Amino acid sequence: MKRVINFLIVGLMLMSAPLLAQNPTGVRTQNDRMQRDIAVMETALSEMIKQEFDQRNFFFMDIKGNYLSGYGVTFTVPTGMLNVWGSGNSQYMVINGNGFSSSSSWSSDDDLAVTENEAQQAEQAMKPVKKQQKERDKAERDAQQASDEDYARNEAIASGGYIGSRNNVGVATTRGKRYNSDSLNAINNAKIIKAAKTFIADYGDMLSQLGPEERIIVTNRSQGNNEFWIYGQKAKRSLLSVEAKKSDLTAFRQGKISREQLMSKIKVVNSVSTDKAEPDMELLVSIFNRLYQSDLSKTYYVQGNTYYEHLNDFGAIVHMQVYSSNTNYLPDRGDETRTVLSMPTLGLNNLSQEERDKKVKELYPVFENELKENMIDYGRTLKSLNDNEQLIVDVTLTKCKGCGIPSKLEAAVKASVLKDFNAGKIDRNTALSKIEVTKAANQ
Repeated sequence: MKRVINFLIVGLMLMSAPLLAQNPTGVRTQNDRMQRDIAVMETALSEMIKQEFDQRNFFFMDIKGNYLSGYGVTFTVPTGMLNVWGSGNSQYMVINGNGFSSSSSWSSDDDLAVTENEAQQAEQAMKPVKKQQKERDKAERDAQQASDEDYARNEAIASGGYIGSRNNVGVATTRGKRYNSDSLNAINNAKIIKAAKTFIADYGDMLSQLGPEERIIVTNRSQGNNEFWIYGQKAKRSLLSVEAKKSDLTAFRQGKISREQLMSKIKVVNSVSTDKAEPDMELLVSIFNRLYQSDLSKTYYVQGNTYYEHLNDFGAIVHMQVYSSNTNYLPDRGDETRTVLSMPTLGLNNLSQEERDKKVKELYPVFENELKENMIDYGRTLKSLNDNEQLIVDVTLTKCKGCGIPSKLEAAVKASVLKDFNAGKIDRNTALSKIEVTKAANQ
């Protein structure tokens, strides 16, 4: 597999060489080089994940890489694309690139704790089915007139696994064990993590312009939901993150550490959401929702739902979307109207687009600073987070094309910092300095 990826990377670099001719000076800027390297690495990571699933041509893996100065390169993997879809009266799930049909539906009431061992056993139960693809296709044609459940049972007999229904609950079993959507999701996650670790170890040093403390990250965190569906049941929201520092990759290439030592330094987060009620988190979300209403906020404001999710052993993420202005249509001449903008947090009306954009740009640093202050002042009351978890506020920012402000902002602080501040062990400025801010590309 590594030889194939090496060939792919070299080929992509050769294909990108003609782009140099588009630069009239003939000199590639550092940004041009970084963007070229990221584009090549996106394709390489996509290929490695598809090979891990043994489905090189089965699905399109649209991976996006983004560089943030001082932070590193983040490759976002859309794990939500590993979905289940329905066709007519039949529904299908995808595992290892194979389709399995059934008339049954999955129920969240049949929830199971997911362990690595269970995930491996579930995967083993599915493997014989892959070897009998032709037989399954023929069986499907022959069984068109049979009921869906009868067909599923016949297919299971041939494959050595069981995919059927019991009280309208879809299950996959082997040796008496049952696997729901979360178990099958765990299989996909394990494959992606394995591919990501190999990708970082073998090819991460190709991003030669990264500083020693900058990072290479493969994650499924994105603006959309990372969802996985099995027969209509949504699996628990999952978070994957595989991260390594450039300095560790350099040490590995120089022979200062072994591959095993490098792998031990790669930070892996593999977490699922918790459904238990957490009154302190609900209170914090209510406070943030009130703080950023247009009558209290002096910067941007929220409309709609501010919500949170708690991911085990990772932290709580508060999701917000903020706006800066309203569009108003005023009568002009005759039946014509003219468009003006208002900014309710500032009490300004009848603004042109240029005037509005200038104000939005001026407000951004104020908004960022106030957000961090609110995290410290109100987040210190949280009790449901463990010390090693984080409070993260994920903000989708108001649109302002060409304003030079990010499209998204993420501020994170350790729960231990909030607790130390609340106990008087550190002062406010020290707590504020420990908040890490990550920004998406500018609009």
